[in-house]
Amino acid sequence: MVLERIARVVGERHRVTALYTMFDGGTSIGRAVDALPRRVSAVGRVPGAARARRWLLPAWPRAVAQLSQMLGRDHAGEPVDLLVSTSSAAVKGMRAPDGVGHLCYCHTPARYVWSQSGEYKGGARSLGLVLAGPVFKRWDRRTASNVTRFVANSSATAELIGRCFNREAEVVHPPVRTGYFTPDAGEKREDFWLVVSALEPYKRVDLAIDAAKLVGAPLVIAGTGSQGKTLRARAGRHARFLGRVSDEELRGLYRRAELLVFPQVEDFGIVAVEAQACGCPVVARRAGGALESVVAGRTGAFFDAPEARELAKATRDVPAGCARACRENALRFGEELFDARMLRLIERELGREDPLHHTR
Repeated sequence: MVLERIARVVGERHRVTALYTMFDGGTSIGRAVDALPRRVSAVGRVPGAARARRWLLPAWPRAVAQLSQMLGRDHAGEPVDLLVSTSSAAVKGMRAPDGVGHLCYCHTPARYVWSQSGEYKGGARSLGLVLAGPVFKRWDRRTASNVTRFVANSSATAELIGRCFNREAEVVHPPVRTGYFTPDAGEKREDFWLVVSALEPYKRVDLAIDAAKLVGAPLVIAGTGSQGKTLRARAGRHARFLGRVSDEELRGLYRRAELLVFPQVEDFGIVAVEAQACGCPVVARRAGGALESVVAGRTGAFFDAPEARELAKATRDVPAGCARACRENALRFGEELFDARMLRLIERELGREDPLHHTR
């Protein structure tokens, strides 16, 4: 979503020459991105590499170096003015050609080696992280110098960038489709809790399942991931798993759910804002990006310890009749605000800032 918005807003004023990516699963991202020529690393062109990309962690620095070489060759044929990256792992390590700036929108330093490695313990992947993680961290810290300016998706991420890379970052919250995710007075709230999440270890869907069991609350879970089978066994008959849902189905779930459970520590957490945009309150872990998107006592409630009992207790603190407050809060994260803020930063890096174009 962030990549699509950046490609769109930059494309309205400048020419975007190409998209450089470590891996390409071949899926559509959006019109602006899909229209761009793609440069994929040799590592990423190995059959099945996109699905197994985390297993290929030791090869990531090589993949980034390949992308830097491709950019250098392209620049020699047609000079570029600015490299803009969106990174949640390694692509921030790309080196721009001499004299070209590099603006990086950082979703997070790679969480499985920096901030949440404990959530990935167990199995062969954990062993790989133990063996390859320290080498990757040294590379990751060193190549932070390839970035001219960091932009973070939240204050929590900005703090991580400072701790991991010793760099400052300006905060621009990611765009949320508040024009699509809207309340509907014709939809009545029902008594089920909702989880919208990838079924991966750090998402802590297990906490939501256990808390719903404790109080006997119906739980609906939308999403897929490597933990699907384990979580279904844990839930038994106490949760309904929908798998991947369409945007229309998701909006309907937000409009009907009693509350959204957001049990993980997230870099920002667009899901929590989408729910509020539809008038749905959020119960979230008191950490990470949720601290910037959920207002305790107005649009939801927080729990501190990652324990099912604490989560269950927090659901009792959700304010009644808060749909309007949720909607108003969500509007702070609309797409147009993101566009304006990112465009100003990009123009600043290009040295062509328009003094009449103010950040809202």
